[in-house]
Amino acid sequence: MHTINPKIRFFKRVIDVVISSTLLLVCFPLLILSAIAVKLDSPGPILFSQQRIGLASDRFIKFFTMYKFRTMVVDAEKHSGAVLATASDSRITKVGNFLRKSRLDELPQLINVLRGDMSLVGPRPERPEFYQRLESEIPYFCERTFLVQPGITGLAQVNQGYDTCIEDVRAKVGYDHSYALALYMPRQWLMMDIYIMIKTVLVMITGRGQ
Repeated sequence: MHTINPKIRFFKRVIDVVISSTLLLVCFPLLILSAIAVKLDSPGPILFSQQRIGLASDRFIKFFTMYKFRTMVVDAEKHSGAVLATASDSRITKVGNFLRKSRLDELPQLINVLRGDMSLVGPRPERPEFYQRLESEIPYFCERTFLVQPGITGLAQVNQGYDTCIEDVRAKVGYDHSYALALYMPRQWLMMDIYIMIKTVLVMITGRGQ
């Protein structure tokens, strides 16, 4: 199991609040433009909300509602049920494709960070529908968020991108545990977070997201 340095936990939360609130103010025009583009591109709500599994401990598992800009058609899983998006998924709208590639669809999650549901950096929060299957097929899958707040971006996300199959998820688990180990050593954690944030910006600028 992971052991998190209490000082790192405190400073990580301070950084989350300061940066997320600043980004919401600075990116407000971009949020408005993205919202208008989503609305004009296809019928349906601007925001997409979904239940995710967050921080876990030996006493509880936290569930929360995560927000994103809608990138798929309405009722995308009506007939298929809960499935992972594929690289050329026909359910993704034109604007949604751009938002996913630039990662702008993640901007509303800054609200989740302010609320304390998520951190800026951490493992991706998984959907409850996939949790049992992933835990049975991938060793130590559930432990990836043990005492670790899930994040908007993370070591796995910047090195691999969105999950399109269970093998993608399997490959990400190693990244998630590597990040958790860094949360015990202040210098290693700080360097890791700086690296992840810089690489996240590069992904957004170059449109290398999926």
